Order: sequence, then structure tokens, then C-alpha cells
Amino acid sequence: MASILVTGAGGFLGAAVVEALAARGDAVTAVDLVPGARLAQIAARYGTVTVHAGEVTEWGRMAELVQAARPDAIVHCAAVVGVTASVQAPFRTLQVNVEGSLNLLEAMRLLGVRRMVHLSSEETYGPFTAPAVAETHPQQPLMPYGISKLAVELLGRSYGELYGLECLNVRASWVYGPGLPRARIPKTLVDAALAGRPLHLPSGADFAVDHTYVDDVVAGILAVLDHDAHPYDAYNIGSGEAPTLGEIVAMVKELVPGAELSVGPGDYLHAGELPAVRKGALDITRARTVLGYAPRYDLRAGLAATIAALRAG
Repeated sequence: MASILVTGAGGFLGAAVVEALAARGDAVTAVDLVPGARLAQIAARYGTVTVHAGEVTEWGRMAELVQAARPDAIVHCAAVVGVTASVQAPFRTLQVNVEGSLNLLEAMRLLGVRRMVHLSSEETYGPFTAPAVAETHPQQPLMPYGISKLAVELLGRSYGELYGLECLNVRASWVYGPGLPRARIPKTLVDAALAGRPLHLPSGADFAVDHTYVDDVVAGILAVLDHDAHPYDAYNIGSGEAPTLGEIVAMVKELVPGAELSVGPGDYLHAGELPAVRKGALDITRARTVLGYAPRYDLRAGLAATIAALRAG
């Protein structure tokens, strides 16, 4: 049984990581600014989960939690997430994502924790230069969110060189599934379809990006966490495919007969106002080869699983 500290443990992905770790018998120190009901439910179900309130930007609190837990590793999910949120609140994004990560790296250095798995993002690549990109793609982010995630990757490499720490980066892309709190594709389409509410997106039909079902991302995070000797410090964890928004609309309409959904041509706009940079699929060859990672869900299967879970309540 390993001891793992998870930050952002009350979030969509963080809570899924906590549950997966607990289900396999690990001792989990679950940390979040506002832990919430889902973490309480997980802790009640598994006796190996302890829940703590904590803000990653508070150095003293992070040091206290790491010192008390003495974890074998940290899974770092805490962040201000998303392009739109980062543009609306750039100061807070950099504070939480960069300063908070630096607090954890310092706590690791001082208290003898060697490994961190950091949830990074495809946003670190900036505009994709090909329909599918590998980890060697240039990292030229344009938005504060991607810039903050790249800064953490670079800080992790610095701490590796200076102090022998391992900061392993999971570059995920547009994670979705039941329980996603943000109003984003494909959630908005599924929610409208199940509610019987018409939804027309004015533009974005040809926009293509790798949508990854939450269970596959969790599996990738655990694979990175568990692997003994890493030849790389970054792994694309995705579906390996990039359906267009027009194709997604068609899939949801097929899965929910009678759904009134449509999308027009032109650029995809985050929150209806901020143009998205060119995206595509994540090449997951490295993760397949090194980690044995194999996503279980293509988009249609993931949408079907999401719809089934929402209908079941």
C-alpha cells in the first residue's frame, strides 16, 4: 500500500483520482481548498482516505500537510483550470498554478518526497502545427493557463536538476465525463439533449480536439505514478483522436434521439467569445510504449457512458 497526497482532490479529476487510489488500497491524503460532498462520500466509503482543507498558495499549510502525511508521492491536480478562466483572472491563475506548485516542490525538497505527478495540459503546445502532436511538439502557449502549466513543467525540471526530484507531467486534453462542473463541449451538448432543450452553436463545426473520458485520464495518471524508471518527464494522455465539433453534435443526436442540436461554420469560441487556437489529437505513442497506456473509450463510447450515468442519476 502506497501513501499518496492528492491536491485539488475535490475537483472533477482530483476526486476521480482519489477514488481510484483508494479503491486499490492506497492511503490517500486528499487536499482541497473546499473539499466538498464528493470527497466526504469517498472518505466514508474507504477507510484509507483522510480529507483536509488547504490552499496550495499557503506555504505553511502545504508544508504542514506534507510533513504530516510523509507521502510516497504527490498527485498535483489543484489549479485554476481552462483558457477562459485564465484570461478572466490571470493574476489568480499564475498565483495558484505556479506559486502553488512551487510551494509543493519546496515541501518535497525539504521533507524528502521524491515524486510528483503534475496534471499539465495540451495548452502548453499552443497552436498545433499538425493534426496529431507528440510530446516533442514546440511548447508555445498563448494563454495564461497554458503559460502557467508550462512554467510548472520548467520548474519541475529545475528541481530535478538541482535536487533530484521527479516532476512527471501528464498532458491531458479536454477531459469530460459525468460530474464535469464546467459548461464546456461536450457537456453542454449532452445536458441540452437530455433536458430536451434546443441548442445551436453559431460556429465551430470544423474545430477538432482530443476529448478524453475521465476514466482514461485517471488510468494514465496512475500509470505514470506507478512506473518505476521514467525515460521521459512528460506524457500525452488522451484518446489519440480528434473528432470535429460537427461530428460530436451528430454523435449526441444519435445517442439521444430527438435532440435538437446544431453547429454552424467558422471558428470555435471559448465561452462564445474567445477564439480557440488550432487543436488536434494527442499522439499517445510514448504512453503506449513506456506505460502500456491504452484508452478504453473513444468519444462515442465515452459519450454513451456519460449519458447513461446522468440518466441513472
